[in-house]
Amino acid sequence: MKNIFIINGSHPFAHSGGRFNETLFNNTISYFDTREEFEVKFTQVGDNYDVKEEVEKFKWADIVIYHTPIWWFQIPFGFKKYIDEVFTEGHQNGIYASDGRSRKNPNINYGTGGLMHGKKYILTTSWNAPKTAFTLENEFFNQKSVDEGVMFGFHRMNAFTGMELLATHHFHDMEKNADVPLELNNYSAFLNDLMVNL
Repeated sequence: MKNIFIINGSHPFAHSGGRFNETLFNNTISYFDTREEFEVKFTQVGDNYDVKEEVEKFKWADIVIYHTPIWWFQIPFGFKKYIDEVFTEGHQNGIYASDGRSRKNPNINYGTGGLMHGKKYILTTSWNAPKTAFTLENEFFNQKSVDEGVMFGFHRMNAFTGMELLATHHFHDMEKNADVPLELNNYSAFLNDLMVNL
């Protein structure tokens, strides 16, 4: 039995209603909920949540699945607030003990004080930017991938806690040219491929 904790980092703001990420979130819950080998907990960061309970969900989970849109090249402010509150509450309480350094030699071992070793995470992101903005020469992201560029800090944040990246899946051009059924089919195939290794 594996414990899956699914987080929807989207919330309504301005012209973004968060409908795609909510659909993705609900599909992910259904996908794992219907399989006997998984137990599922979930959080929608736009709803009310109890910080202590959220820490317990991270401690309970074997795999954390983050779904987030990207707003102005960052995660949404409500999702950032959630992480700041929950991870801080998890200091010396299951998420991280310290930054990993010692006072005797503070120049080394930064980022090694996490308490979530053995846990893995999956990240999905959704973008207005087309995939070619990351891959073509002279386009906006200078041929840096989502994971090497905009989401680099997010990945290091998880590494700081001790978690290991299992996989990422990125949805592009979701405002102007979204084919939601196709994207959901591709996402189901992505999850099916992962199941082989879980």
